[in-house]
Amino acid sequence: MTDPLLSVRDFSVVYDVDPPVAAVKNVTLELQRGEILGLAGESGCGKTTLAYGIQRLLKAPAVITGGSVMFHDSDGTDVDVNALGPEQMRRFRWDKVSMVFQGAMNALNPVATIGSQLEDVFEVHRPGMNRRDRRDAVAELLDIVKVGAQRARSFPHELSGGMRQRVMIAMALALRPQLMVMDEPTTALDVLVQREILRQISQLRREFGFSVVFITHDLPLLLEISDRIAIMREGEIVELATAEQIWRDPQDEYTKTLLSSFPRLTGEKGVVVR
Repeated sequence: MTDPLLSVRDFSVVYDVDPPVAAVKNVTLELQRGEILGLAGESGCGKTTLAYGIQRLLKAPAVITGGSVMFHDSDGTDVDVNALGPEQMRRFRWDKVSMVFQGAMNALNPVATIGSQLEDVFEVHRPGMNRRDRRDAVAELLDIVKVGAQRARSFPHELSGGMRQRVMIAMALALRPQLMVMDEPTTALDVLVQREILRQISQLRREFGFSVVFITHDLPLLLEISDRIAIMREGEIVELATAEQIWRDPQDEYTKTLLSSFPRLTGEKGVVVR
């Protein structure tokens, strides 16, 4: 039995340049409630364009040329994302769907404290909250992501890269969205910190029940964290299956090539072991 949270049908995006570039071509996929869906492919294959497009974050010259995006709210309402007006879209983002952008840990305001930047989320989206409630909510968030409430007074430069990324995850989690889109959230981190962040994402997903679209070119990482994986190539999804199926029995030749492109710890040098 399926319980979809997001349904994308025949979704297409073109960059209106000379000549036009079809970045996303008739993509259809369904994200289940509480699922981690990995989105993998080489750089330039359309992963980020797809993620931005379904949230209507694209800017010119990108143009959505077709398809539908339907969000199935937990209250039973179906939301046609493409039909939302500017104010409705503003409320929809962060409240229903949040995003951790690529390189987001370097996007924090260097002259504002961590706490004040997190409070801004509540001030904009929860105007009825008083200052004390906002501060309590910030302290709770920082504890949840294991940064610690005492860090609310810290400035970004006083935190490590891993801690800054946790702050960005806290910001995305602030309004308890039903879907979190994460675009290469661990790329700039060392392997140990990367694994800590991944474990925490999985733990938070289990605790709060949100769904995740996790975008990366690192297929082995997705095999570890994802329930299902969609493989993109030149704007199209060429394979969509469970992580187990992708690893054990990939069907598309491009998927097999991606899997074979990562070095193994065992086997002869220069020989790919499958």
